[in-house]
Amino acid sequence: MQDLMGLLSALRRPRLLIRTARIGAKDYNRDRHLQRILGYGSLPRPAPALMRLMELEQDLDTQRREDDAGYSLHRHLDILIAMMGEIQLVQVSRLQLT
Repeated sequence: MQDLMGLLSALRRPRLLIRTARIGAKDYNRDRHLQRILGYGSLPRPAPALMRLMELEQDLDTQRREDDAGYSLHRHLDILIAMMGEIQLVQVSRLQLT
């Protein structure tokens, strides 16, 4: 779990992108948001979901940096919002275990 949090703290994204995602994360609804991003069906637990979201976000960030025409700011924000929501769930579950 520490490695996961280390990876997250090492992310470097534009300040405005992160600030906007933090605002959106206040209204994060796991059932609605995560299913739209990962597809419908049973949802993974928070840590595996977070790993998948990190992979998707990395691809989008690469597109952003390369000025790829297929880059979607809306999707990037959706994924960052979901990542922040899942981080909160992982942290809460960690606290409950101690």
